[in-house]
Amino acid sequence: MNEWLTTVVAEPAVLVTVAIVEGSGPREPGARMLVTAGGQVDTIGGGHLEMCAVDVGRSMLKSAARSPDGVPARLERYALGPTLGQCCGGVVHLAFELIDAPLADVLASLRKRWREDSWRLSAIDGAPVSMLLDADGTILAGAGAASATIDGPAFPAIDHQRGTHILRDTAGRRWLADPCLAPRAHLLLFGAGHVGAAIVRMLGELPCTVTWIDEREDMFPPTIPPNVTVEATDAPEALVSSAPVGASYLVMTHSHSLDQRLSEAILARADVGWFGLIGSRTKRVQFERRMAARGLPEDRIAAMVCPIGIAGITNKLPAAIAASVCAQLLTVWEAQQIAALETKAAPVRLAASR
Repeated sequence: MNEWLTTVVAEPAVLVTVAIVEGSGPREPGARMLVTAGGQVDTIGGGHLEMCAVDVGRSMLKSAARSPDGVPARLERYALGPTLGQCCGGVVHLAFELIDAPLADVLASLRKRWREDSWRLSAIDGAPVSMLLDADGTILAGAGAASATIDGPAFPAIDHQRGTHILRDTAGRRWLADPCLAPRAHLLLFGAGHVGAAIVRMLGELPCTVTWIDEREDMFPPTIPPNVTVEATDAPEALVSSAPVGASYLVMTHSHSLDQRLSEAILARADVGWFGLIGSRTKRVQFERRMAARGLPEDRIAAMVCPIGIAGITNKLPAAIAASVCAQLLTVWEAQQIAALETKAAPVRLAASR
């Protein structure tokens, strides 16, 4: 997840950000990649557009090697169909930033707070200026003395409802406003068996956080993705009660009785974002009867997803089940994200510098 951020390159690099997409494009605004003299990290969608971006990035690196005063950022417009021959047909604007000391400071700070909302703010015109803001608009990193030149009412609010975009201050200077938001999707995954492990491997590449729970500590692999937290506990029900509002739950333990207890604890909460239980339709019927006998409301029982996975995939290989379930989770999480964006949030204004 976020290779452009988690990968620390030891050579000069350019950060490429999709700033604007008009019509159809290979990636959304906010997609990013790093370009070095001999390689790249992450992707903005591949194809001819990415090849052009790599060429521009390497041209900037050559200019930086010849210019001790630094290289200003660039904003380039690409018409995908007429200019690049790509079938997307839209127009994409890419921002190019040489990773100088202030931007490196911003990225280092961002790595430490990736579980919190942040906003990158970078000057497109004029001398390079890079900042990292928190959710209140306070400068956390990168600006240094330059922050004094942009504080105050002359600088517009950052409307994070728009996502990544270009804004102008009252002097007409363009800025890249780039929200780096913490993952909204959180999954509690109960069970460290083959299917659970396969799901964790796939979710490690996706914008979410996972709490992976099992009583058998030796079942967890030695290497865990950075967005996954392991909980080896004999009381997994306690983690249900302490889970955040709107979390997703996936139950696939080694014990049907434990599955039953966890299912009842999850369905007792009224603020569950999604709940899936591994098993057949026969297992679902058995669990429904037991939970109804214990007095769980019918509408809560109906909210349980069992069997799990998208329709049409019947392969029982752990990797196949994981692919199906992760696709299902992505569908749920994207729908939740769209619904959340309909709630109007206050724009972020630049606050006092650090």
